[in-house]
Amino acid sequence: MKDQIYMQRALQLAEKGKGSVSPNPLVGCVIVAQDRIIGEGYHQKYGEAHAEVNALRSITKEDKHLLKEATVYVTLEPCSHFGKTPPCADALIRENVKKVVVATLDPNPLVAQNDAGRGVQKLQDAGIEVVVGVCEEQAKYQNRRFLTAFLKKRPYIILKWAQTQDGFIARKDGTSKWISNAVSRKLVHKWRSEEDGILVGKNTVLQDNPQLNVREWTGKNPTRIILAGSGFEQLNSSFSVFDDSVQTFFYIYSEKDKFDNPKKTTFVNKFLQTDLIELEKTNFWQSLFEDLHKKNIHSVFIEGGSKILHSLIENGFYDEIRRFTAPNVFFEEGFEAPKISISPIKTEMIEDNQLEIIINDKSLSI
Repeated sequence: MKDQIYMQRALQLAEKGKGSVSPNPLVGCVIVAQDRIIGEGYHQKYGEAHAEVNALRSITKEDKHLLKEATVYVTLEPCSHFGKTPPCADALIRENVKKVVVATLDPNPLVAQNDAGRGVQKLQDAGIEVVVGVCEEQAKYQNRRFLTAFLKKRPYIILKWAQTQDGFIARKDGTSKWISNAVSRKLVHKWRSEEDGILVGKNTVLQDNPQLNVREWTGKNPTRIILAGSGFEQLNSSFSVFDDSVQTFFYIYSEKDKFDNPKKTTFVNKFLQTDLIELEKTNFWQSLFEDLHKKNIHSVFIEGGSKILHSLIENGFYDEIRRFTAPNVFFEEGFEAPKISISPIKTEMIEDNQLEIIINDKSLSI
């Protein structure tokens, strides 16, 4: 029971790194001796010290001598390789800790091997007792983006939309800019700050001219991903997605004539500041997510429009849905919201909006 309590604290700490550590995983660490926490830490920023090192640094001089009898709780297997920082397994070995409790193994091929990872093996070879699997499912869910990237070779895909009580996400004349309330919209900006990329289609850009940033929250802006298909010539520099404030990937359908099309040539010359990427229309979604994976985009927050949401659901390309339902109605007139038969894992009220979180069990098998 004590193991679960301390690991819950480590998971709580790990969550603080969300939005700051990608493409690294979220990791929290708690160090316990004589039935009390003597040190704790988490991975705070990509490229900086890992959770175990921060936890060791937090121990006071008075408690340093307790390390030899301490148990270390860590949400992910300590790394055993040199990356941007030295191996955390080595740091624990140097301190000669008594025991390490790990929530889940690391799928990174630099760490993983057979049934036990290299980090676990290194600790055991040094005479340290290791226990694996405490709060494992919670740890895997917390690091679902990282695990999806390594195990499925694609980003973790989150679909978000707001719908009316009668099941519509927009009016066809484009007059329904907001369906969700102000608090829900602020929450969406928080969510944006936690993901690597944000994706919308050309029609959303044309109708709403979105900025796709986190202006109502504090955090990093996600990479913008714009799907234009074959309609690239409808866009121009007046749209916010071309403001150079954040990296933007612009995907279009490839054509046999490549850039021989005069309109396309004009477009490319005008917007060279964006990353223009051509993909075959056949198997487009597969190719898109493979390309984003190569670009180290571990998660994509998809906000529409209607055709994109329906297509992704029909093709099974999603891991999670965050759906707001507002009390207003469009009287059966507009673009219909996708229909999902999967029951939500969580439902809550955001003022007068109902928020449902839905997990695609067929997609998320990690």
